Amino acid sequence: MTSKSLLGGAIAALPRHRLLGEFSLWSADLANVERDLHRIEPYVDLHHIDVADACFTPGFLFFPDFVARIAKLTAKPIHVHLMVEAEIVEEQTRQFIEAGADLVSVHAETGEAGLRAIKLAKRLGAEAGVVLRLETPVAEAEPFLAEVAFFTLLGTSIGVKGQSLSDKACGRLGEARAMIRRAGREKAIVLAADGGIREQTVPLLRAAGAETVVLGSLAFGDEDLPGRIAWLHALESPF
Repeated sequence: MTSKSLLGGAIAALPRHRLLGEFSLWSADLANVERDLHRIEPYVDLHHIDVADACFTPGFLFFPDFVARIAKLTAKPIHVHLMVEAEIVEEQTRQFIEAGADLVSVHAETGEAGLRAIKLAKRLGAEAGVVLRLETPVAEAEPFLAEVAFFTLLGTSIGVKGQSLSDKACGRLGEARAMIRRAGREKAIVLAADGGIREQTVPLLRAAGAETVVLGSLAFGDEDLPGRIAWLHALESPF
C-alpha cells in the first residue's frame, strides 16, 4: 500500500470555491517528469493520470509503477482515470490504489463491474469517480452517483490527444449538473470536463458547470504558468 495516508480525504479537501486545476501527466515531458512535477507543484490541485488497455481505447497508457513514482514526488492528490474493459477494471482499481492513487475513476460503460470497482476503491480508503465517453448518454451514469466524488464527461473521442471540443460537451455538462442536483449530491460530487481543453473552451465549460478541467498542453506548454493558473482561478462560477 502507498505511504500516502488519508487517500480519500485528500479529495474531500479540494477547494470548491474556484475552478480546480487538474494536470494531465500525459502532457508532461516523460523523460524529465521529475523536473515537470517540480515546476507544477505550486499550482496543481490534483494530478491526472490516464490508464488505457488498448481495447477500451486505441492505445496503451500508464502503469502502476508510474503512479508509484509520481506518488513519491508530490504531495498533491493523484486521480487515475481507468479507460479499461470491464473484465479488468476491479483488479486495475486495486493495483493503482496500492500504487498511490487517491481517486480512481471508472467508466460507466463498464456497468456492474465498474460499480464493484467503485465500492472496492472506497474499501481501500480511496475515493471513486465515474466517467462517460462522449457518445454515452449522460443518464448512464445515474446508478453511480450515490457512490462517487467525481463525475467526468469527456468532450472528445476517447484516448486521442489534440482533438477539438465537441459541440455537445457543454450541453452534456448541463445535463450532468441537473442529474447531480436531482440526486441531492451537489456538495459531494465534483463535475469535471476532460478533452478539448483550450483557452477558448475553458470559459465555456466553466459557464456550463465544470468545476475542474483536465489541463494538458494549456498548462505544460505555457511559459507563464502562474499567470495561466491565475486566469483559471478567476473564471467565475455560474452558480
